[in-house]
Amino acid sequence: MASSFPIAGPDARLSTSTRDNGVVHAAAVCFDLHVPESRSLKAKRGAVRPIVDGLRHKYRLSVAEVDHQDQWQRAAIAVAVVAESDGRLRQVLEQVERYVAAAPDVELLDVSTAYLEPEDG
Repeated sequence: MASSFPIAGPDARLSTSTRDNGVVHAAAVCFDLHVPESRSLKAKRGAVRPIVDGLRHKYRLSVAEVDHQDQWQRAAIAVAVVAESDGRLRQVLEQVERYVAAAPDVELLDVSTAYLEPEDG
């Protein structure tokens, strides 16, 4: 899955490499999920909702289901992370990925991450 979800305005650009820019330490990560046992949208919500709510409450992050809303066995969840340092940003991203990968009733198909960086100059 491509990193195509918008996280930056006209004064910023996206990068797929981690850099310590001294100003902002932010990233958006998108998890592409398969819900193999789902036979309805209601069943899919039952598997995806605990992940979304858990990420919001445990890590205090912005989380949304961003794609595949009309498919029974697919979901895409995007998470926005802002941290005080590059090290902390990486740590939170790793924790979030482990949390999603360990979720019951879903299979993690793909993870794509985009880092927010201010423009040079």
